[in-house]
Amino acid sequence: MPDIGVRGIRHAVLRGADRVGRATPADRDRAVDALRAAAVLGVVLGHWLVTALVSDGSALRTASPLRDMPWLTPVSWLFQTLAVFFLVGGHVATRGYASARARGVPYHRWLTGRLTRLFKPVAAVLGLWTVAALALLLSGAEFGTVRTLVKLALSPLWFLVVFAVLTAATPLLTRLNPLWPLAVVLHVDLVRFGLGGPAWLGWVNVAAGWMVPYTLGAAWTRGELEGRRAGWVLLGCGAAATAALVVFAGYPASMVGVPGEGMSNLDPPTLAVVTFGLAQCGLALLLRERLRRAMRRPVAWAAVALANLSAMTIFLWHQTALMATTATGLLAGRLPGLHTRPDGLDWVGARLLWLPVFVLALAVCWAAFRSFERGGDPGRRSRVVRTHRPSGRGTAAKARHV
Repeated sequence: MPDIGVRGIRHAVLRGADRVGRATPADRDRAVDALRAAAVLGVVLGHWLVTALVSDGSALRTASPLRDMPWLTPVSWLFQTLAVFFLVGGHVATRGYASARARGVPYHRWLTGRLTRLFKPVAAVLGLWTVAALALLLSGAEFGTVRTLVKLALSPLWFLVVFAVLTAATPLLTRLNPLWPLAVVLHVDLVRFGLGGPAWLGWVNVAAGWMVPYTLGAAWTRGELEGRRAGWVLLGCGAAATAALVVFAGYPASMVGVPGEGMSNLDPPTLAVVTFGLAQCGLALLLRERLRRAMRRPVAWAAVALANLSAMTIFLWHQTALMATTATGLLAGRLPGLHTRPDGLDWVGARLLWLPVFVLALAVCWAAFRSFERGGDPGRRSRVVRTHRPSGRGTAAKARHV
């Protein structure tokens, strides 16, 4: 009987994956979806592995294993994947804008549609955490603890604001050479660190820094990055420049912020994180053909398609899943890998064991809030696969995809 049950589940999975494959438009570049899914997964795993909420009596404070265990720094190289997200975002936005213009869709309608899909899921996050913060304060929780929780929960929103600004500027960025925003980042850092300029100048790099991979995505749309040479140049030059900046210019080796450290590569972005992003984009471009071949496998493509359908929900709620697990765990006392200081291998081992629990908590959030990503309509179908609806004649089908 158990063997029959396993075979039945396997058959159901294969049958569902086959349906997703058949419903996918033949001309869809599945490598784009695979890269987007990988970028979101990298951000989620990165936060879950390097963000710790340490319990000090009745208060919670943030800590990072990268501070006490700097040998874990390569983890930040693997899971800081925002540049790939902006690369894909720039490619999809510029391609979508060109398609809209060809169909006669005005700019304001195109932008409204994209921003609506981007920000509708945000309302649920803001609403829940507004209520949660008030409830915690009224129940006597320390203000510092509430501030820490809210800051972590809402930290993904900065990315959406930057992404929305770049999306709105897509008509201006369609033909922009990525070297221009890269030059801005270079000069901002020269003034900040070389000439003792004001620290606030670094915030210029929030737009300029992420504009670099976004405009690389536009170059991809123009067909300028199709050869493998472009990928190798970006990977090689980006990696060499990052290594030089870390070794000779004093930039941090970690590509994420570390609490207590004097300088962060990410807040605001520095030249080092931008050149590192160039290397990531080069690697992503080199992997396109392999990803296209891998996505021909029905189960692999179905997993990527489903991840793309819920990308915003996963991105917005993964920190809440981490904090919900941490808060619930406090009922049992200070648990290793969850509330203890991240200063040793025992913490790393314990944190890895908590990852399935975080996934389960995120699944609960997904089930509760995924309808917001679909515009509040649970029955709304995917934009990754075709949607078929019977026509008035009962035989025709309509296809919609982005």
